[in-house]
Amino acid sequence: MADGTPTTASGRFDGFWAALDAVPVADDAEALYDPGTPDGRLRRANLAAYLEHVGTSADTLLVAEAPGWRGMTNTGVPFTSMRELDALGFPVQAPPAPTAPWEASSRVVHAALSGWSGPLPLAWAIFPHHPFVAPDRLTNRTPRPAEVRDGAPVALALLRALEVDRAVRVVAVGRKAQGALALAGIEAEAVRHPAQGGAAQFTEQVRALRR
Repeated sequence: MADGTPTTASGRFDGFWAALDAVPVADDAEALYDPGTPDGRLRRANLAAYLEHVGTSADTLLVAEAPGWRGMTNTGVPFTSMRELDALGFPVQAPPAPTAPWEASSRVVHAALSGWSGPLPLAWAIFPHHPFVAPDRLTNRTPRPAEVRDGAPVALALLRALEVDRAVRVVAVGRKAQGALALAGIEAEAVRHPAQGGAAQFTEQVRALRR
């Protein structure tokens, strides 16, 4: 692509990138994949590597609500903090000045997916920017309904890219994500979000998804 994003030979994810770049950014949200910034280009390259290595075979799409400041906001890879970066199994770049060394939800998700049989699920967030409580970027806030609506076409584009050559199951991580997907016309079963005491139930429910 013109912005330097790596792509597959088929251009499978071109529609996804176009939809992602079209999502508006409020003053209290951070565009994680802005190709005009060094951090944005790093996250973009890491996400492209993730899509290439997981998205080309995934038959399950895990959709969360929004990126958190301790994890995806650093690495660009959903549910992946600095602690999990080296364990991804494919080349990625570490940010020079991460805001946090780990994220609890990322640890739980990676542990739940360890030993997975078959294609790994692909994770994404229904709102792809990082929503924060202004002026502190080292916070998280719930995305507004309008932001969810703006982000929904990205999830739809990603789902269409995955469905090119396989049936894909959509699983919402938490009820808020499930509701957001429903507003976008995507039916999804829900699993418990791993945060706020939900780790054990989330792990049990995710492992039950194995085909």
